Amino acid sequence: MAVSHRLFRPATTTVKNTLPSFLFRSLSSYSSGSSLDPKIDLEEAASQLEKSTSTSPSPSPSPYKGRNFHWVFLGCPGVGKGTYASRLSSLLGVPHIATGDLVREELSSSGLLSSQLKELVNHGKLVPDEFIISLLSKRLQAGKENGESGYILDGFPRTVTQAEILEGVTNIDLVINLKLREEALLAKCLGRRICSECGANYNVACIDIEGDDDSPRMYMPPLLPPPNCASKLISRADDTEDVVKERLRIYNKMTLPVEEFYKKRGKLLEFELPGGIPESWPRLLRALHLENDKQSAIA
Repeated sequence: MAVSHRLFRPATTTVKNTLPSFLFRSLSSYSSGSSLDPKIDLEEAASQLEKSTSTSPSPSPSPYKGRNFHWVFLGCPGVGKGTYASRLSSLLGVPHIATGDLVREELSSSGLLSSQLKELVNHGKLVPDEFIISLLSKRLQAGKENGESGYILDGFPRTVTQAEILEGVTNIDLVINLKLREEALLAKCLGRRICSECGANYNVACIDIEGDDDSPRMYMPPLLPPPNCASKLISRADDTEDVVKERLRIYNKMTLPVEEFYKKRGKLLEFELPGGIPESWPRLLRALHLENDKQSAIA
C-alpha cells in the first residue's frame, strides 16, 4: 500500500460552553471511574431527545421534498460517513447531523467539561451516551425551530443503548452501514485534514492496495484542497495511528451490536466501498434507488 501525506501545524478556536448541569455530574463520574446513573442521566437526556424529534414542513427545494427522510449512517471511524452523508443531504434536502462535529465544537470550548472530554477523545474512548444525546437534542431542537424536516444522522447511534433510546422517540427509515478494508481505513484517518478557516474536509493520503484472489485492487486518490485552503490545513488531535487503532477496536466491540440491532429490524443496508468517491458514489445512489442527479454525482 502506498500512502502519501503532508503534515501541517494545528490551530485552535474558542466557543462558549452551554451544556446542562447534569452532564457535568455524569462526565465527572465517568472520568473518575464510577458508573453513570442511567435512571437520572439517560432518562433526562432521552426526554430532551423526544422533545426535539417532532418535525415541521421542510422549506427545501429538493426534488425529494416531502419524503421526510430519517436515515442513519454507520461505519468505522474514517470510513467516509461524513462525505457520503453530506452529499445525500444536499441531494435529498435534509440536514446532515454529525455528532462528531457536535463533540468537536464542545471540545473547542474552555472549562472543566471540555478538558475531561478531551481526555476521552484523545485516547480514542467513546463519549458517554447521555452527553451525545444531549448534544443531539439541542441540535435537533434548533433545526425544528428553523423549519427543518428529516435528517441524516452520522455517528449516532454508536451503542445499543443509544439505538434503543432513538427508536423510542422517532422512527428511523434506513440505516446505511459503510464498509472499507481496515488498511485503507487507517490510511484515510491518518491523511485527514481540515481547513482551519472554512472548515472544509480534505484527505492527503493516496491509497493504492494491490488486489488478490479474495479482493480486487483498491485505488483511492487524495482529496486535495484548493490553493486558498492549502496553507490552512490542520490535523485532528485524535488522528494518530495508536488512537485510530483504539477507535477501531472500540467500534468493533461497541458498535457491531448496533448493526445487529438494525439488521434484525430489517433496516440495515450494507454497502462495501469499492474505492474513492468517483467509483463509490454512483453505486451508492443505485443501492439506495435514488436518481443519479448530475449535479450531486460529480466526484
